[in-house]
Amino acid sequence: MELRRIRHFVVLAETLNFRRAAERLHIAQPALTVSIQKLESELDATLFVREPRGVTLTATGRAALAEARRILFHAGQFSELVQSASSGMAGTLRVGFVGTTTSHLLPRLVTRFRNEYPGVELVLREATSTRIMQWLEDEALDVGLVRTPLLAPGNTALALLERDRFVAALPRSHPLAGKPALTLADLAQERFVMYEQGEASGLRSAALSACQMAGFQPRVTQEATQVQTVLALVESGLGVALVPSIMRRFANDRMVIRDLAGYPDSAGIGLALTWLPAHDSPVVRHFREVALSEFAADGGNEERGAP
Repeated sequence: MELRRIRHFVVLAETLNFRRAAERLHIAQPALTVSIQKLESELDATLFVREPRGVTLTATGRAALAEARRILFHAGQFSELVQSASSGMAGTLRVGFVGTTTSHLLPRLVTRFRNEYPGVELVLREATSTRIMQWLEDEALDVGLVRTPLLAPGNTALALLERDRFVAALPRSHPLAGKPALTLADLAQERFVMYEQGEASGLRSAALSACQMAGFQPRVTQEATQVQTVLALVESGLGVALVPSIMRRFANDRMVIRDLAGYPDSAGIGLALTWLPAHDSPVVRHFREVALSEFAADGGNEERGAP
């Protein structure tokens, strides 16, 4: 049964006149007559009583009219949904994010994106950068908010949203906690809480590189995957750590966070948006545009292919 014939039926039922209905539908009257005849044949029912001055609905026609209108309404909604999805105005976007984005980047980005694209449903999943990159490759995510540097090769592209740098986290009781000017070299003899090799290899590599540029290899005594876990181990007095500067807000009566004088720029870290160019879509492009616009003033807005 063609949707076109249902539309013809509704218009004729509203006008009760083949000529006026044909004019409204912008088709020839004979074509409308044939269309209604074919619809009645398909339904094996008489919908109209033909009279010299027009038509009237049969009881069957009156019963069918309400359902025909519903069919046209839902067909219109279906068409609008498809058009919205194809233009990126509707649909679902699966976003992976690292925990450190929750302090400011993720709330700002999600709030603005939802305001500009209310028809898109966001599905958020927290994970490590390594896991997010794998999920992107497996097409289990559409975009990711990850921490750089990323060491694993892949097919993703990156757009840097925010530059960051390491600061030192120390137990408040540590002798260096009260030192007004701290350098990385001051930590050369300390026990380090370090990022785990598998799930946090990017941060681990950046932290080790920073220490090496300061002239020492850190003595790693504890390892953890999440930055928040690293801080918890520092609070417990198990060592010192290098953490992203946005973690300053976690300083408390058991832990201090200190800037590092002479911190090497080449050991920089950051937060980036990543996606698979091979599976780009309008909604992914909209999310990327919002992210770059929102954080362009924060030192990001550099787009490149992943290593």
